Amino acid sequence: MKGEVVGVSWDDLVGAALLGTERRRGAVVAGGADEAAAGLLDAAAVGVVRRRGGVRPGVARERPAVAPHDGREPLPGAARRRLGMLLADRTASGSGGRRGAAPNLAELLPQWLAVAQRKGFAPPPALLPALLDAARARTDLRADALALAGPRGLWLAGLNPDWKFALRAGHQAVSAGQEGGPESQRLWEEGLFAERIALLTRLRLADPAGALALLAGSWSGERAEDRLMFLDSLRVGLSEGDEPFLEQALSDRSRNVRSTAAELLSALPMSALAARMAARARSCVSLGPDGIVVEAPYECDPAMERDGVAAKPPNGRGERAWWLGQLVEAAPLSTWRARFGDRSEQEIVALPVLDDWQRDLHSAWCRAAVRQRDAGWARALLGPPPKPVAWDEAPPPPAPPVTPTSPVVVVGDPAKLLSILPPEERAQWVADFIATHGLSEAFQMLGVCEVPWRGRLARAVVDALDIAREAGSYPWSFSGVMGLAERCLDPAVAEQVAILSAAAEEPPNSSPGAGAYWSEAFQRLTGTLRLRAVMLAELDGRDPAPEGPRPDASDLPGRIAEGG
Repeated sequence: MKGEVVGVSWDDLVGAALLGTERRRGAVVAGGADEAAAGLLDAAAVGVVRRRGGVRPGVARERPAVAPHDGREPLPGAARRRLGMLLADRTASGSGGRRGAAPNLAELLPQWLAVAQRKGFAPPPALLPALLDAARARTDLRADALALAGPRGLWLAGLNPDWKFALRAGHQAVSAGQEGGPESQRLWEEGLFAERIALLTRLRLADPAGALALLAGSWSGERAEDRLMFLDSLRVGLSEGDEPFLEQALSDRSRNVRSTAAELLSALPMSALAARMAARARSCVSLGPDGIVVEAPYECDPAMERDGVAAKPPNGRGERAWWLGQLVEAAPLSTWRARFGDRSEQEIVALPVLDDWQRDLHSAWCRAAVRQRDAGWARALLGPPPKPVAWDEAPPPPAPPVTPTSPVVVVGDPAKLLSILPPEERAQWVADFIATHGLSEAFQMLGVCEVPWRGRLARAVVDALDIAREAGSYPWSFSGVMGLAERCLDPAVAEQVAILSAAAEEPPNSSPGAGAYWSEAFQRLTGTLRLRAVMLAELDGRDPAPEGPRPDASDLPGRIAEGG
C-alpha cells in the first residue's frame, strides 16, 4: 500500500473524496502529495470490506402472497413475441429526428393492447414488468395495459413502489363489476381521491342510484374542488333520478359546481331547469315576417346566475350575446319546433336570422345539439355532405344568399356535431368533405371517425394525400393526418398506398426534394399498414405469413427502408 493508512471513519473518507486529497490529505493518509490519491483509494477499499463484513443479517420479512391464478387464455406464440418487440421498442418515438421509412412500433402498441385485451388474452408473466413500466410511462396505455396485465399484474404492482399507480387505476380494470356492500363503503370513506373517483364511476355504470346515494351521504363534507370532480362523474348514467340532487347543487358555494350542475340539468329535457331556460330562450327568439328575430337579454338577474348563467363574458365578447348563447344552449331543442310553427330542424336552421345574430344563435344550437346528443339537429346544422369537386369542370358560380332552402355554413365545431351521428353516416360525410376541401381542415373530423377507416373514407384520405404530393408541398405539412392514417386506415388498403410510394418525377414549382420525402412517407405508411395486418393475424392465431410479393414481417422495416 502506498502511504500509511491512518484509522479514519467512513465519513472522513467520503469527505476527502468530495473535497480532494489536497484539502483533506492529513485526515486520510500520511505521505507526499503523489501518494495521496492512491492512499485514499486503498483506505476506501479497506473501509468497504469492513463495512460489508460488519453488516448484521436483516430481520426476515414475511414472504409475498402467492400470485393469483389468471384463467384467461395465453397469447398465441407469435403474438407473445410481438408484444416483447413492441415493449422493447416503446421509447422509439421519443428519439427525435426524422423518422425514416420504418414503422413506428411505439405508436402501434396502444392498438395492439386494445385488441389483445378485448380478445381476453393473458400476457406471459415474464413481460408483466415491462408492461407495467410502459403503463407508468404513458398514461394513454394504462387502461388497456392494466386490463391486459390482469390480477397478476395488480399483484406484482403491490411489490414495487414504482407501480403503485396500478393499485388505484388497475383496481378499476381488474375488479369492475365487483363493487358493492361494505367494501365499497370503506373505499369511499378511506380511499384516495383517485380511488373514490374510480369507484363512483364504476358504480354509476352498475347502480346509478346507489352511486348517487353514496355521494350524497358525504357531499356536505367534501372540498369544493372534489365536489366538482364528483359531480362531473354523474355524467355516466345521468337520468331524471339525479334531478333533485342536482337542483340542490345549484345553490352550492362554488361557482364551478353550480355551473356543472346546471349543465347536467340542461341535458335532461324534462328537468325544471330546462323548462326555465326554455321560457327565457323563447322570450329572446321569435319568428317575424322576414325571418328569426333575436332580442338578447339586457341583464343577467340572480335567478339566471343560479341556473348556471355566467354573468361576466370572456374578453372580446359582448354581454348580451354571451347571455343569449347560454340561454339557448341550455334550452331543450324541442322548444324550437313549436316556437317556429312546427318546422323541421332543417327548415329552422335555413331560416334567415336578422340583425347579424345568426352566428351567435347557430353556435348556441350547435352546443345544445352536442350536449343533448340530438342527431337530427346535428344533421341540420352540418348541412348535407359537400359535393366532391369535379376538377375538369369550370368553377361553380358564387353561392346565392341564404334562403329557407339553401344550405348554411357550419358555425359550430363540425367534429363535435359529427360525433353524434351514426358511424357510417359520419364516415361518409367526412369522406365527401375531404374530396371537396382536402385534408387541411379535416384532422379533427377524422379523429371522431370509427377505426379502421374503410371504403369511401379510406379512399378519400389516400387520394387527398396523393393530391397533396402532386401539389408539391412537403409531407410534414400533413404529419398529423399521416400519423392518424398509420394508426387508423384499414390495412387492406396497404397495396393501394404502396403504389404511391414509388418515387415519381417532381412537379414543376414543387418544394426541393419534396418527392423523395413523400416517397419515404408513403413507404412508412405502407409498411405500418402491412405490419398492423400481421399483428391482427397473430392475435387471431392465424398464420401471418404474407401472400404474394409482400415482404416478410420480421424484415419489414429493413425492406421498406430499401424501397421493397
